[in-house]
Amino acid sequence: MKSPRTLPWLGALALAAVALPAAAQGNDAAVAAAVDRLSPRIIEIRHDLHQNPELSNRETRTAGVVAAHLRSLGMEVRTGVAHTGVIGILRGGRPGPTIAVRADMDALPVTEDTPYPWKSTVRTEYLGNQVGVSHACGHDVHTAVQMGVASILAGMKQDVAGTIVFIFQPAEEGSPPGEQGGAKLMLDEGLFRDLRPEAVIGLHTFAQMPVGQVGYTPGPAMAAADRFIIRIHGRQAHGASPHLAIDPVVMASQAVLALQTIRSRNLSPFEPSVLTIGLIRGGERNNIIPEQVEMHGTVRTFDPRTQEEVERRMREILDGITRAGGGTYEMQYEKQTPVTVNNPELSARLRPTMERIMGAQNVVNVAPTTGAEDFGFFANAVPGFFYRLGTVAPGTTSGDHHTPTFMADDASIPIGMRVMTGLVLDYLGGAPSGR
Repeated sequence: MKSPRTLPWLGALALAAVALPAAAQGNDAAVAAAVDRLSPRIIEIRHDLHQNPELSNRETRTAGVVAAHLRSLGMEVRTGVAHTGVIGILRGGRPGPTIAVRADMDALPVTEDTPYPWKSTVRTEYLGNQVGVSHACGHDVHTAVQMGVASILAGMKQDVAGTIVFIFQPAEEGSPPGEQGGAKLMLDEGLFRDLRPEAVIGLHTFAQMPVGQVGYTPGPAMAAADRFIIRIHGRQAHGASPHLAIDPVVMASQAVLALQTIRSRNLSPFEPSVLTIGLIRGGERNNIIPEQVEMHGTVRTFDPRTQEEVERRMREILDGITRAGGGTYEMQYEKQTPVTVNNPELSARLRPTMERIMGAQNVVNVAPTTGAEDFGFFANAVPGFFYRLGTVAPGTTSGDHHTPTFMADDASIPIGMRVMTGLVLDYLGGAPSGR
């Protein structure tokens, strides 16, 4: 456990509370004291979650740990939401609005390669293959931080003005093929129907930001993510007799290159987008031209009009190439995740809180990313604010998200607890100090 390293950060952050109104100072002091007291235990929970990762829609153990923790705090707890999701409801002692905070719980099929003594050695089956499983995107940190925030706010329940909905979401990384899940299923099941919040807040670890900083992207922050499967059909023949074949390998090769012209020749150079082919599969033997080639890929966009244009041009290009080659194609195109947008008014309201707690120099604007986030479904339903938590320890490096060497330092956890608790309390208490 690395909890002693957190104390210098907490002391430094406490300096930001100087010269505030008495009420804000009181809240900040109370939260800081609670973070000091709770951090060692929350870090232990993080280690446990990290050593026991579970894939999307399979977060049974994780959900059990979360639900037991929330019940121990006296909360109303709902389980089995979107398969394995957990909801905790904290009703404050004073009337006020409802706000939601969200953490995701699932891990990835990535074999961990870190020096942590508590690293994951879990293996399981994924899409028919044996794979390692790890929290290579920091969801263990998200879950632990939110459990810590729940502990702090439950201890302040009588002074909380309003209701806080703690969302512990499964399947942020995407449901297994043939299954539903994630934020969309939680909403489809009615999560915001009887507990509709005025706003929703989430955080995410950031492998490009040091511990001690937080940041966010004003406006569109993370891209919409679409998934497609293309099947190009031809006619099988001996590799020595290509004139007897309709070669899907050649047509697929032409398609891979031609599809990139959508980005370079059909869209404005000022409109960000990505089209990636990540998998090509076809054939059984070196001297047989196969009947079919299958390609899987992803599209990332920030504007619905661009999203529609990319799909339209993909179909036109595939139709032209396969017609010219004598074959046919079919494409399954699925819009998976919407753009994650930080609501401008909510962002402006909450930034002063972050600057107060962290110091203005430690709150940075982050460039938009073509990575996607299931949080976008929640932020489309109600105003959302999604910020990044610096997790790289001084003097160290981390692999990127979704890689074996991704590391998020324990020292980020108490910072995440302080910032998220402050955001919630300031929102429920009205306009934050400093505005």
